[in-house]
Amino acid sequence: MKHVIVIGAGYGGLRAVEHLAAQSSLRITLIDKNPYHYLQTEAYGYIAGRFDLHDVAIDLPYWCEGFKQRVVFIRDEVRGIDTAQRRISLGDTELSYDYLILAIGAETNFFSFIPGLREHSFGVKKLQRAFGFRSAFEQLLYEKVESSEGEAVHVAIGGAGLSGVEIAAEMADVIKKHARSIASATAQIKIHLIDASDTILPGMHPYIITQTTRRLHDLGIIIMTGAFIERVEPHRLYFKDGRSLDFRFMIFTGGIKASPIAIEPELPLNRIGQFEVDATLRLEERLFAIGDCAQLRSSDGSLLPPTAQSAERSAEYAADAIIALERGEAPKPFDAAMQGVFVALGGHYAVGELFGRIHVKGTLAYYLKKLITYTYHLGLKLRVNTGFKKRSTYM
Repeated sequence: MKHVIVIGAGYGGLRAVEHLAAQSSLRITLIDKNPYHYLQTEAYGYIAGRFDLHDVAIDLPYWCEGFKQRVVFIRDEVRGIDTAQRRISLGDTELSYDYLILAIGAETNFFSFIPGLREHSFGVKKLQRAFGFRSAFEQLLYEKVESSEGEAVHVAIGGAGLSGVEIAAEMADVIKKHARSIASATAQIKIHLIDASDTILPGMHPYIITQTTRRLHDLGIIIMTGAFIERVEPHRLYFKDGRSLDFRFMIFTGGIKASPIAIEPELPLNRIGQFEVDATLRLEERLFAIGDCAQLRSSDGSLLPPTAQSAERSAEYAADAIIALERGEAPKPFDAAMQGVFVALGGHYAVGELFGRIHVKGTLAYYLKKLITYTYHLGLKLRVNTGFKKRSTYM
Protein backbone atom coordinates (compact mmCIF):
# COMPACT_ATOMS: atom_id res chain seq x y z
CA MET A 1 0.00 0.00 0.00
CA LYS A 2 1.50 3.33 -1.07
CA HIS A 3 2.01 6.00 1.59
CA VAL A 4 0.98 9.60 0.87
CA ILE A 5 2.02 12.29 3.36
CA VAL A 6 0.31 15.68 3.35
CA ILE A 7 2.11 18.42 5.29
CA GLY A 8 -0.20 21.27 6.29
CA ALA A 9 -3.86 21.24 7.34
CA GLY A 10 -5.11 24.35 5.60
CA TYR A 11 -7.74 24.44 2.86
CA GLY A 12 -5.49 22.69 0.37
CA GLY A 13 -4.21 20.02 2.74
CA LEU A 14 -7.68 18.97 3.86
CA ARG A 15 -9.08 18.90 0.34
CA ALA A 16 -6.17 16.71 -0.82
CA VAL A 17 -6.80 14.26 2.03
CA GLU A 18 -10.52 14.08 1.19
CA HIS A 19 -9.81 13.18 -2.43
CA LEU A 20 -7.08 10.67 -1.65
CA ALA A 21 -8.96 8.90 1.16
CA ALA A 22 -11.37 7.35 -1.35
CA GLN A 23 -8.51 5.24 -2.76
CA SER A 24 -8.17 1.90 -0.96
CA SER A 25 -4.65 1.46 -2.36
CA LEU A 26 -3.34 4.47 -0.44
CA ARG A 27 -2.65 5.15 3.21
CA ILE A 28 -2.55 8.79 4.20
CA THR A 29 -0.78 10.74 6.92
CA LEU A 30 -1.66 14.37 7.65
CA ILE A 31 0.95 16.38 9.57
CA ASP A 32 0.45 19.79 11.17
CA LYS A 33 1.98 21.56 14.15
CA ASN A 34 -1.48 22.67 15.31
CA PRO A 35 -4.34 20.35 16.38
CA TYR A 36 -6.91 22.42 14.49
CA HIS A 37 -7.80 23.62 11.01
CA TYR A 38 -8.13 27.41 10.91
CA LEU A 39 -10.77 28.84 8.57
CA GLN A 40 -8.85 31.96 7.56
CA THR A 41 -11.61 33.11 5.22
CA GLU A 42 -13.80 33.69 8.28
CA ALA A 43 -11.16 35.72 10.15
CA TYR A 44 -12.99 38.99 9.42
CA GLY A 45 -16.04 37.87 11.41
CA TYR A 46 -14.02 36.35 14.24
CA ILE A 47 -11.91 39.47 14.74
CA ALA A 48 -14.99 41.69 14.83
CA GLY A 49 -16.66 39.42 17.39
CA ARG A 50 -19.44 38.21 15.08
CA PHE A 51 -18.13 34.62 15.02
CA ASP A 52 -16.93 32.47 17.90
CA LEU A 53 -13.89 30.21 18.12
CA HIS A 54 -15.86 27.13 17.07
CA ASP A 55 -16.81 28.95 13.86
CA VAL A 56 -13.19 29.26 12.73
CA ALA A 57 -11.45 26.17 14.13
CA ILE A 58 -11.97 22.46 13.44
CA ASP A 59 -10.46 19.64 15.52
CA LEU A 60 -8.02 17.73 13.32
CA PRO A 61 -7.72 14.47 15.31
CA TYR A 62 -11.50 14.01 15.25
CA TRP A 63 -11.65 15.02 11.58
CA CYS A 64 -9.08 12.40 10.65
CA GLU A 65 -10.84 9.80 12.81
CA GLY A 66 -13.89 10.43 10.65
CA PHE A 67 -12.18 8.60 7.77
CA LYS A 68 -12.38 5.37 9.77
CA GLN A 69 -8.68 4.51 10.04
CA ARG A 70 -7.90 5.59 6.48
CA VAL A 71 -6.13 8.76 7.64
CA VAL A 72 -3.61 9.22 10.45
CA PHE A 73 -3.02 12.64 12.00
CA ILE A 74 0.34 13.57 13.51
CA ARG A 75 0.71 16.78 15.45
CA ASP A 76 4.33 17.71 15.04
CA GLU A 77 6.62 20.14 13.30
CA VAL A 78 8.55 18.95 10.27
CA ARG A 79 12.27 19.48 10.84
CA GLY A 80 13.42 18.57 7.36
CA ILE A 81 12.69 16.70 4.15
CA ASP A 82 15.15 14.50 2.25
CA THR A 83 13.70 14.22 -1.26
CA ALA A 84 16.41 11.81 -2.45
CA GLN A 85 15.57 9.30 0.29
CA ARG A 86 11.89 10.33 0.43
CA ARG A 87 12.03 10.74 4.17
CA ILE A 88 10.63 13.35 6.56
CA SER A 89 12.22 14.23 9.88
CA LEU A 90 9.89 15.12 12.73
CA GLY A 91 10.68 16.02 16.33
CA ASP A 92 11.90 12.57 17.38
CA THR A 93 11.11 10.27 14.48
CA GLU A 94 11.29 9.86 10.72
CA LEU A 95 8.69 8.84 8.16
CA SER A 96 9.14 7.56 4.63
CA TYR A 97 6.74 8.38 1.82
CA ASP A 98 5.86 7.32 -1.69
CA TYR A 99 4.19 10.66 -2.48
CA LEU A 100 4.44 13.96 -0.65
CA ILE A 101 2.14 16.97 -0.88
CA LEU A 102 3.42 20.24 0.57
CA ALA A 103 0.46 22.35 1.70
CA ILE A 104 2.30 24.42 4.28
CA GLY A 105 0.54 27.68 3.41
CA ALA A 106 1.83 31.17 3.97
CA GLU A 107 2.32 33.69 6.74
CA THR A 108 1.99 37.46 6.97
CA ASN A 109 4.93 39.19 5.30
CA PHE A 110 5.85 41.95 7.75
CA PHE A 111 8.10 43.76 5.32
CA SER A 112 11.59 44.17 6.75
CA PHE A 113 12.02 47.50 4.95
CA ILE A 114 9.31 49.01 7.21
CA PRO A 115 10.93 49.34 10.66
CA GLY A 116 8.63 48.46 13.54
CA LEU A 117 5.92 46.85 11.41
CA ARG A 118 6.26 43.36 12.89
CA GLU A 119 6.65 44.61 16.46
CA HIS A 120 3.66 46.95 16.48
CA SER A 121 0.97 45.28 14.35
CA PHE A 122 -1.11 42.12 14.27
CA GLY A 123 -1.43 39.56 11.47
CA VAL A 124 -4.36 37.25 10.75
CA LYS A 125 -2.69 34.26 9.11
CA LYS A 126 -2.36 32.54 12.48
CA LEU A 127 -5.27 31.94 14.85
CA GLN A 128 -3.40 33.20 17.91
CA ARG A 129 -2.63 36.51 16.17
CA ALA A 130 -6.26 36.90 15.14
CA PHE A 131 -7.29 36.17 18.72
CA GLY A 132 -4.95 38.89 19.99
CA PHE A 133 -6.47 41.46 17.65
CA ARG A 134 -10.01 40.37 18.53
CA SER A 135 -9.22 40.84 22.23
CA ALA A 136 -7.82 44.32 21.60
CA PHE A 137 -10.89 45.31 19.57
CA GLU A 138 -13.33 44.01 22.17
CA GLN A 139 -11.43 45.87 24.90
CA LEU A 140 -11.76 49.08 22.90
CA LEU A 141 -15.51 48.54 22.42
CA TYR A 142 -15.91 47.90 26.14
CA GLU A 143 -14.11 51.11 27.00
CA LYS A 144 -16.41 53.06 24.70
CA VAL A 145 -19.47 51.37 26.21
CA GLU A 146 -18.30 52.53 29.63
CA SER A 147 -17.63 56.10 28.47
CA SER A 148 -20.01 58.61 26.91
CA GLU A 149 -17.25 61.03 25.93
CA GLY A 150 -13.63 61.18 24.89
CA GLU A 151 -11.48 61.75 21.84
CA ALA A 152 -11.53 59.84 18.58
CA VAL A 153 -9.65 56.55 18.59
CA HIS A 154 -8.01 55.34 15.38
CA VAL A 155 -7.62 51.76 14.16
CA ALA A 156 -5.15 51.22 11.31
CA ILE A 157 -5.48 48.38 8.82
CA GLY A 158 -2.47 48.07 6.54
CA GLY A 159 -3.35 46.42 3.25
CA ALA A 160 -6.53 46.90 1.22
CA GLY A 161 -6.65 43.46 -0.35
CA LEU A 162 -9.45 41.00 0.34
CA SER A 163 -8.56 40.32 3.99
CA GLY A 164 -8.01 43.96 4.90
CA VAL A 165 -11.23 45.12 3.25
CA GLU A 166 -13.37 42.40 4.85
CA ILE A 167 -11.95 43.03 8.32
CA ALA A 168 -12.39 46.80 8.02
CA ALA A 169 -15.99 46.44 6.83
CA GLU A 170 -17.00 43.96 9.53
CA MET A 171 -15.45 46.06 12.29
CA ALA A 172 -17.12 49.23 10.98
CA ASP A 173 -20.50 47.48 10.88
CA VAL A 174 -20.10 46.28 14.46
CA ILE A 175 -19.14 49.81 15.55
CA LYS A 176 -22.24 51.28 13.88
CA LYS A 177 -24.50 48.74 15.58
CA HIS A 178 -22.98 49.56 18.98
CA ALA A 179 -23.40 53.29 18.35
CA ARG A 180 -27.09 52.83 17.58
CA SER A 181 -27.89 50.54 20.49
CA ILE A 182 -25.77 50.73 23.64
CA ALA A 183 -22.89 53.18 23.22
CA SER A 184 -22.92 56.28 21.05
CA ALA A 185 -19.26 56.83 21.97
CA THR A 186 -18.24 53.90 19.78
CA ALA A 187 -18.83 56.21 16.81
CA GLN A 188 -15.56 57.85 17.87
CA ILE A 189 -13.68 54.75 16.68
CA LYS A 190 -12.30 55.60 13.24
CA ILE A 191 -11.03 52.88 10.92
CA HIS A 192 -8.30 53.71 8.41
CA LEU A 193 -7.77 51.32 5.48
CA ILE A 194 -4.27 51.93 4.11
CA ASP A 195 -2.63 50.68 0.93
CA ALA A 196 0.29 51.74 -1.24
CA SER A 197 -1.65 50.87 -4.41
CA ASP A 198 -3.78 53.42 -6.23
CA THR A 199 -6.93 51.45 -5.47
CA ILE A 200 -8.38 49.02 -2.99
CA LEU A 201 -8.58 45.34 -4.04
CA PRO A 202 -5.88 45.72 -6.72
CA GLY A 203 -6.31 43.28 -9.58
CA MET A 204 -10.01 42.63 -9.02
CA HIS A 205 -12.83 43.41 -11.42
CA PRO A 206 -13.78 47.12 -11.64
CA TYR A 207 -17.34 46.28 -10.54
CA ILE A 208 -16.05 44.73 -7.31
CA ILE A 209 -13.77 47.70 -6.65
CA THR A 210 -16.46 50.33 -7.32
CA GLN A 211 -19.19 48.68 -5.27
CA THR A 212 -16.83 47.89 -2.40
CA THR A 213 -15.54 51.46 -2.29
CA ARG A 214 -19.12 52.78 -2.03
CA ARG A 215 -19.93 50.38 0.78
CA LEU A 216 -16.77 51.26 2.73
CA HIS A 217 -17.57 54.98 2.46
CA ASP A 218 -21.12 54.30 3.69
CA LEU A 219 -19.63 52.52 6.71
CA GLY A 220 -17.49 55.55 7.51
CA ILE A 221 -14.16 53.90 6.75
CA ILE A 222 -11.33 56.27 5.84
CA ILE A 223 -9.65 54.91 2.71
CA MET A 224 -6.01 55.91 2.24
CA THR A 225 -4.66 54.66 -1.10
CA GLY A 226 -1.28 55.60 -2.54
CA ALA A 227 -0.08 55.74 1.07
CA PHE A 228 3.41 54.35 1.63
CA ILE A 229 4.19 53.43 5.23
CA GLU A 230 7.72 54.46 6.12
CA ARG A 231 7.94 53.17 9.70
CA VAL A 232 5.79 52.11 12.63
CA GLU A 233 6.31 53.18 16.21
CA PRO A 234 4.23 52.30 19.26
CA HIS A 235 0.78 53.74 18.44
CA ARG A 236 2.00 55.91 15.54
CA LEU A 237 2.38 55.38 11.79
CA TYR A 238 4.69 57.51 9.64
CA PHE A 239 4.18 57.85 5.89
CA LYS A 240 6.78 58.67 3.27
CA ASP A 241 4.99 61.91 2.33
CA GLY A 242 5.53 63.28 5.85
CA ARG A 243 2.10 62.53 7.29
CA SER A 244 1.58 60.50 10.45
CA LEU A 245 -1.33 58.74 12.14
CA ASP A 246 -1.81 57.96 15.80
CA PHE A 247 -3.50 54.60 16.29
CA ARG A 248 -4.78 52.47 19.14
CA PHE A 249 -3.81 49.26 17.40
CA MET A 250 -2.91 48.10 13.91
CA ILE A 251 -3.50 45.02 11.81
CA PHE A 252 -1.36 44.25 8.77
CA THR A 253 -2.65 42.23 5.80
CA GLY A 254 -0.52 43.82 3.10
CA GLY A 255 1.44 40.81 1.96
CA ILE A 256 2.28 37.14 2.40
CA LYS A 257 5.32 34.94 2.18
CA ALA A 258 5.40 31.18 1.99
CA SER A 259 6.01 29.37 5.26
CA PRO A 260 9.62 28.13 5.26
CA ILE A 261 10.57 24.45 5.44
CA ALA A 262 13.97 22.75 5.28
CA ILE A 263 14.36 20.61 2.15
CA GLU A 264 17.42 18.80 0.82
CA PRO A 265 18.45 19.41 -1.84
CA GLU A 266 17.21 22.99 -2.02
CA LEU A 267 14.35 23.67 -4.42
CA PRO A 268 13.70 26.82 -6.53
CA LEU A 269 11.72 29.57 -4.81
CA ASN A 270 10.30 32.88 -6.02
CA ARG A 271 10.85 36.25 -4.32
CA ILE A 272 8.25 35.55 -1.58
CA GLY A 273 9.46 32.03 -0.88
CA GLN A 274 6.86 30.13 -2.92
CA PHE A 275 7.93 26.93 -4.65
CA GLU A 276 8.32 27.27 -8.41
CA VAL A 277 6.38 24.18 -9.45
CA ASP A 278 6.17 22.77 -12.98
CA ALA A 279 3.00 22.45 -15.08
CA THR A 280 1.94 19.43 -13.00
CA LEU A 281 2.52 21.21 -9.65
CA ARG A 282 5.57 19.03 -8.99
CA LEU A 283 9.01 19.82 -7.64
CA GLU A 284 10.27 16.34 -8.40
CA GLU A 285 8.63 13.13 -9.59
CA ARG A 286 6.62 12.39 -6.44
CA LEU A 287 6.66 15.72 -4.66
CA PHE A 288 3.81 18.21 -5.13
CA ALA A 289 3.33 21.73 -3.76
CA ILE A 290 -0.14 23.28 -3.58
CA GLY A 291 -1.94 26.32 -2.22
CA ASP A 292 -0.24 29.44 -0.90
CA CYS A 293 3.22 27.84 -0.68
CA ALA A 294 3.32 27.32 -4.45
CA GLN A 295 3.48 29.75 -7.35
CA LEU A 296 0.28 28.73 -9.13
CA ARG A 297 -0.64 29.80 -12.65
CA SER A 298 -3.92 29.60 -14.54
CA SER A 299 -4.30 27.95 -17.92
CA ASP A 300 -3.36 31.22 -19.66
CA GLY A 301 -0.15 31.56 -17.64
CA SER A 302 -1.27 34.33 -15.29
CA LEU A 303 -0.58 34.01 -11.58
CA LEU A 304 -3.45 32.80 -9.43
CA PRO A 305 -4.13 34.77 -6.23
CA PRO A 306 -3.40 33.02 -2.92
CA THR A 307 -7.00 32.20 -1.99
CA ALA A 308 -8.81 29.23 -0.47
CA GLN A 309 -10.30 28.56 -3.91
CA SER A 310 -6.84 28.32 -5.50
CA ALA A 311 -5.66 26.04 -2.69
CA GLU A 312 -8.60 23.69 -3.11
CA ARG A 313 -8.36 23.54 -6.90
CA SER A 314 -4.63 22.75 -6.73
CA ALA A 315 -5.27 20.14 -4.01
CA GLU A 316 -7.86 18.35 -6.13
CA TYR A 317 -5.45 18.37 -9.04
CA ALA A 318 -2.52 16.96 -6.98
CA ALA A 319 -4.71 14.17 -5.59
CA ASP A 320 -5.96 13.25 -9.07
CA ALA A 321 -2.37 13.36 -10.38
CA ILE A 322 -1.24 10.88 -7.73
CA ILE A 323 -4.13 8.57 -8.60
CA ALA A 324 -3.19 8.85 -12.28
CA LEU A 325 0.47 8.05 -11.55
CA GLU A 326 -0.58 4.96 -9.61
CA ARG A 327 -2.46 3.83 -12.71
CA GLY A 328 0.62 4.36 -14.83
CA GLU A 329 -0.82 7.46 -16.49
CA ALA A 330 0.93 10.81 -16.99
CA PRO A 331 -0.92 13.71 -15.30
CA LYS A 332 -2.29 16.40 -17.58
CA PRO A 333 -1.05 19.97 -16.93
CA PHE A 334 -2.76 21.91 -14.16
CA ASP A 335 -5.60 23.92 -15.70
CA ALA A 336 -7.52 26.22 -13.38
CA ALA A 337 -8.93 29.71 -13.23
CA MET A 338 -10.81 31.70 -10.62
CA GLN A 339 -14.50 30.86 -10.87
CA GLY A 340 -15.60 33.85 -8.86
CA VAL A 341 -15.02 35.97 -5.79
CA PHE A 342 -17.18 37.30 -2.98
CA VAL A 343 -16.23 40.13 -0.65
CA ALA A 344 -17.98 40.25 2.73
CA LEU A 345 -18.65 43.89 3.58
CA GLY A 346 -20.17 43.93 7.05
CA GLY A 347 -23.52 42.70 8.28
CA HIS A 348 -25.70 41.07 5.64
CA TYR A 349 -23.94 42.75 2.74
CA ALA A 350 -21.44 41.48 0.19
CA VAL A 351 -20.31 42.02 -3.38
CA GLY A 352 -19.65 39.17 -5.76
CA GLU A 353 -18.58 38.20 -9.25
CA LEU A 354 -19.12 34.78 -10.86
CA PHE A 355 -17.44 33.45 -14.00
CA GLY A 356 -16.29 36.94 -14.96
CA ARG A 357 -19.73 38.11 -16.08
CA ILE A 358 -22.32 37.70 -13.30
CA HIS A 359 -22.32 40.50 -10.71
CA VAL A 360 -24.28 40.54 -7.46
CA LYS A 361 -24.33 42.78 -4.41
CA GLY A 362 -26.16 43.34 -1.17
CA THR A 363 -28.09 40.68 0.73
CA LEU A 364 -28.18 38.24 -2.20
CA ALA A 365 -24.39 38.25 -2.50
CA TYR A 366 -24.09 37.84 1.27
CA TYR A 367 -26.27 34.72 1.32
CA LEU A 368 -24.51 33.23 -1.69
CA LYS A 369 -21.19 33.66 0.10
CA LYS A 370 -22.62 32.22 3.32
CA LEU A 371 -23.98 29.23 1.41
CA ILE A 372 -20.51 28.44 0.09
CA THR A 373 -18.99 28.79 3.55
CA TYR A 374 -21.79 26.83 5.21
CA THR A 375 -21.42 23.94 2.77
CA TYR A 376 -17.68 23.76 3.40
CA HIS A 377 -18.04 24.04 7.19
CA LEU A 378 -20.87 21.49 7.29
CA GLY A 379 -18.73 18.92 5.49
CA LEU A 380 -15.95 19.39 8.04
CA LYS A 381 -18.36 19.24 10.98
CA LEU A 382 -19.99 16.02 9.78
CA ARG A 383 -16.58 14.39 9.46
CA VAL A 384 -15.58 15.65 12.93
CA ASN A 385 -18.81 14.30 14.44
CA THR A 386 -18.12 10.90 12.89
CA GLY A 387 -14.63 10.91 14.36
CA PHE A 388 -15.90 12.06 17.78
CA LYS A 389 -18.47 9.26 17.95
CA LYS A 390 -15.92 6.71 16.78
CA ARG A 391 -13.37 7.73 19.40
CA SER A 392 -16.03 7.95 22.13
CA THR A 393 -16.81 4.25 21.70
CA TYR A 394 -13.27 3.45 22.85
CA MET A 395 -13.27 5.77 25.86
